[in-house]
Parts: sequence; structure tokens; C-alpha cells
Amino acid sequence: MSASTEIFRLPKSVELIQDFKDITPTPKANAECRAALYSSNGQLFAYTQPNEVVILDTSSEAKLIHRIEIPEVFDINFSPQGTYLCLWCKPIQLNRENGTWNNNLKIFNVKTKSIIAEWSAKHQSGWKPQFTFEEGVFARNINQKEIHFFEIHSNSGESINLNQPTFKYKVADPKATFQSFQISPGKNTSLAVFIPEKSGKPANVSIYNIPNFSQPICQKNFFKAENCQLKWNSLGTALLALASTDHDTTNQSYYGETNLYLLGIAGSYDSRIDLKREGPIHDITWSPTAREFAVSYGYMPSETTFFDARGNAIHSLPTAPRNTILYSPHAKFVLVAGFGNLQGTVDVYDRQNKFSRVVSFEASNTSVCEWSPCGRFILTATTSPRLRVDNGLKVWHASGKLIYLQEFPELYSIGWKPQAIDQFPPIRTLEPAPEAHESTKEFLAKRQALASAAAKKPAGAYRPPHARGSASANAPASSLYQKELQNNMRNSGTPPPPGFARNGGTGAATAGFTPRVRTVVGAPPPVEKESKAAAKNRKKRESKKQQEKSESPAPSNPPADVAAATPSANTGSAGVIGGVASLEDKKIRSLLKKLRAIEQLKMKQASGETLEDTQVIKISKEDEIRSELNTLGWNE
Repeated sequence: MSASTEIFRLPKSVELIQDFKDITPTPKANAECRAALYSSNGQLFAYTQPNEVVILDTSSEAKLIHRIEIPEVFDINFSPQGTYLCLWCKPIQLNRENGTWNNNLKIFNVKTKSIIAEWSAKHQSGWKPQFTFEEGVFARNINQKEIHFFEIHSNSGESINLNQPTFKYKVADPKATFQSFQISPGKNTSLAVFIPEKSGKPANVSIYNIPNFSQPICQKNFFKAENCQLKWNSLGTALLALASTDHDTTNQSYYGETNLYLLGIAGSYDSRIDLKREGPIHDITWSPTAREFAVSYGYMPSETTFFDARGNAIHSLPTAPRNTILYSPHAKFVLVAGFGNLQGTVDVYDRQNKFSRVVSFEASNTSVCEWSPCGRFILTATTSPRLRVDNGLKVWHASGKLIYLQEFPELYSIGWKPQAIDQFPPIRTLEPAPEAHESTKEFLAKRQALASAAAKKPAGAYRPPHARGSASANAPASSLYQKELQNNMRNSGTPPPPGFARNGGTGAATAGFTPRVRTVVGAPPPVEKESKAAAKNRKKRESKKQQEKSESPAPSNPPADVAAATPSANTGSAGVIGGVASLEDKKIRSLLKKLRAIEQLKMKQASGETLEDTQVIKISKEDEIRSELNTLGWNE
């Protein structure tokens, strides 16, 4: 669905065993919807529109209860019983000089249809007011130093005076500030407060009985805690504190450091949970029975361990790439999965049968995963903006069978309608899965066809697309080594090594291999650079040839010009010393060269060819050259 037209067609009720009927509320959302939410008991549903918030009664059909005409509502939250709806609107600065902002946080009483409290909350993180389980008191954060508590009555529509809290908690150290607090569920209400470490003082988690804040009933001091996640069990008798730092001071982990602490009200005990593997803590969750909890921790593949209410290890699952743990509502099954950047494998274990594995299936690209209120089905969905493709929902039976599938162009939020667990009988033996929906049958058939096609396709080594469709011997060079070797052979003119074909593939060398030398049109041919070893060998060969020439005897009948260049004993001129002729011999050679040129000109003249003036002058100097030769001691 388009974000600008319709985000939700909710509540969308899926009767899994019956007819998969869609229920579209009236009035229908026709503009951008920033938030939509069920109350915790499932009786109410609220969603936002640009100029209003719509509240529906979903106990039977989606009927309109009320429209709250407040514009620019960005987030909503129900109280535990659904009596109050908290709204966070767009913050607007009214006066820049004195820093006054509008009252953008409002508490709306659904019964009396009136706003009972409102104040300014500029930041959206941590904006939600907290209520006690029975909704008799709500708490408000004051500048991270005080928590004000106000008594409220659901049937009273009067506004609450925020300047007169019923009771309040204040940090004992005036220089310290708390970072987060959490009110426990259950009838015996407690308050947990986390104060981060500062100036060498350790971090602290303290638990108080409301409204007695003079002395904590349980507390724990520890270091390495910049942030802390507080998680109560369903009865409000024990608290898990997951402390973390953004940076690891030992430089051993990219994820910082995480430590888990357990604090209990009964007996006022506290302890640090010892985990046998190093690495981050991925997920912690309490069992609905409140008697045990599970932790997923360690570098991938991670380990999942179950602990009792006192922090003693009960059971550990085999290591696997998992980061999510979800108990079914009856605590019969435990879902352990790897979502996010992991593959999406889902394992279902039977907690009441010694953690035996029921099934394992693949739910890739899952961003939402929830158990159904009856504890027999699992919802997985891909939503935006986590992923903007393949948005849709899948419903699986606890046995691993896919029974329902629906795709959406854009899916932003999805979830089961909350219902009381006493409406569903406990699971002793898992019933058979219902028949799959028609859309699921088409999806499974398509997936089976793709799997069959992939199985029939012959397996082999991976080849890049440009190398497919040809034999391996004729494939072009694909590795960097082959390309460089082929290029070097082409430039050097050397034959390829054994087992290397000219085209870069492996195999026998190509017969008649002629390396191709790259040239540039119009440029002189490339000059090969001689290596040091080749230059050294060349000099040795030239030296050896020169030595053989100087030591070999003169031939018996040398040519005329060689005989003329070699001085005889009668001439009395100096001989050749060290391979260098004397000046007289060099002059004799030059004169003899001129005589040979004159003879050629005379032959041209005799054949009738016309000579130039310079050539005629050369012929006229023949007598002078011969007389000069006689003077030098040369005779024919």
C-alpha cells in the first residue's frame, strides 16, 4: 500500500481454521497513518490520521468509539488495561526567548473521552508515561532526576494537577542522573531505576517498593555500563538488567561489552549471570511462567542457554547462527531463530519434552515474528522500511507447515490481536495442521518447481558469465595471473610455458604459437629492453668471436681489397697491431674505393649513358689516384 494513501487496513482478522475473512474497519483509513496499535487486552484498536486519532472497538467487529481531533500525532501507547491512550504530538516551540514549548504529550481517558493530563516532551525516545498494572498510578520523568507519581481514577474525567504529585522519587546524589526506569507488572508494584557510571563511580540498579523510596529492597553496583535494558518477569518478582557499553576498553570486540545481571525481590538476591562464551548478548527473554529465562549470546555461531529464576543454567542448545528467542504463550514451545543479517532459520523446541526439536524451517528476510495467542501458530512477515521488496505475511503451524500467505506492495506493521490465554486450552499434544490456503498451495508449487529445476541442472565449477558457453581450453584468461602472463608473453615474444595455451586457458601449448606484438600505427616498432643477463652473454659471445678472428691464419688467396689493406713485408709500412690498421693502409683503402667507383662510371660511359659533370671530373682524376697509390707502395 502506498504510504501517502493507505498504510493499514487493520484490524485484519485471520481465522486460520475457518475462512480467512478480512475485516476492514469503518471509517477506513484514507490518508497517511503513522502509528496503529491494539490495546494489551485486544478490546481496542487505535490508528492515527493527519488531523485525528481514531479509536475502534474490536471485541466483535471494528466499530467506531471516538475520534480525537488532535493533528500531527506521531506515536500512541495504551495503558495496561486499555483505559488510557497516550499521544505524542509534534513538538512546537512557542517562545524562543524563554524556551517555551507546546504541551505535545497528552493522556486521553477512553471511558470519559477527555484529556486528563498534558505536558511538554520534546524528545520522542522514552516519552511514554508508565502505569501500574491496575492503572491506579502513572509516573512521569522530570529531567532525569525525579520521577513524579500521580493517582488517577478511570471514571473521573477531571484534569490532574501535574504540580502536585502524589509521591515522588528523587536521585540521592545531586550530581547523578538516572537514565531509565521501569515499573513492574503484577499487583505488588515495584520500581527499578538505572543510574549509569560517572566520574569513577559504578553504575547502579535499584529496586524500590512504591511508594517507599527511602531504602531499596534490592540493588546491584557494577562497572562497564553506559546503557541498561530493564526487563521484568510477568509476575514482577525478578528483574534482568542487560548492561552494555558502546566501546570495548580491551579492544577485543567491535560490539562493545555486555553483561547480564539478575535481581530478585523475594529474598533480595542479586547476581551476575556467568556466560561460558565470549561475545555480545543477542537476546534475553522471560518464560510466561516467570520461573525461567533464556539468553542468546556469543560470537556467531551463538549459543542459547536456559536459566532458572535463580540464575542457574538448566539446558544449552547446540551452537548455531541464532539471535532471537520467543516462548509460546503456554510456555509449551520455544522458538529460536536467526533473523536480521542471518539466514532466517527457525527452530521450534518442545520445552515440556526435554527440549526436543519439533521442526526446523526457513523464513528468510523476516522482520516480524510472533506466536499466536493460542500458541499453535507462528506469524512471520517482511515489512518496510526494513525491506521494501517481497513485503507480505506468512502463517506457519507449530509443526512447520505453511498454511497461509499474503503479499502486499508495502507492509508497514502487522501483529496478532491480543487475547487472554484462558480463552485457549493448554497444549498437551499438538493438533494436526489445518489445510493450507489456496495462495499457499500456489506458492509451495512454484517453490517446488524451482527446486526441481535447480536439482536437474548439472552441477559444476562456477564460471563467470563472459566465460560460459565455451570449452575451458578456449575460455579467455579470467584470473589476474593468467592475464599478466599472457600479456608478458605477447610483449616479449617468448613461447608460452608448458600447459599454458595462448588464449590464457590451461592445457597443452598451442602448436605454431606466434606471439602478437602490440604496435601503434605510424610509430616505430617497439625496442625490446635487454636484460642484464642477456647483455652479459652477448658481450661474452662478441669477445669470443673477436678472439677467434685475431688468432685464425690469413687465407691463401685473399681478395684484392683485403690484400691491399694488409701490408706486406716489401712495403715497409707498419702492420696491423691489436686489430687496428696504420694510416697508410687506411689511405690505400680509400684510394682503391675511388678507383672502383671510377671503373663503374667508365662502364656506364661506354654503354652510352650520359654522365653528369661531377662524374666526368671523377674519371679525369684516375691517373692522379694511381700515381698516389704507387707513391704509397701499392702495385697491382
